[in-house]
Amino acid sequence: MFVSPAYAQAAGGAGGAGAIAQFIPLILIFVIMYFLILRPQQKRAREHRDMVAALKRGDQVVTNGGLIGKITDVKDEELTVEVAQGVKVRIVRGSVAQVVSTVKPVAANS
Repeated sequence: MFVSPAYAQAAGGAGGAGAIAQFIPLILIFVIMYFLILRPQQKRAREHRDMVAALKRGDQVVTNGGLIGKITDVKDEELTVEVAQGVKVRIVRGSVAQVVSTVKPVAANS
């Protein structure tokens, strides 16, 4: 019914190798989370930051709110987007979700 004193004394603490083996699954979970969640999220954030930095006048964009329009003016952190003829909206650069079409630079005639 009760555990004999001999068994209780024989069960000692885990050794150095046993303690490390207990942390291996935890370490593997963090490594898997890094490669499946954190790394792709950082890559998407970097691509969005590059896309926002490359915005220029004439690009057709979609905002996070769903507005589709053409950029008419670019300032430091502010864009003016024409969503309809004569209707212009000022938005923050970071609110651009994607670029639908870009304007190709015109070659200089020499």
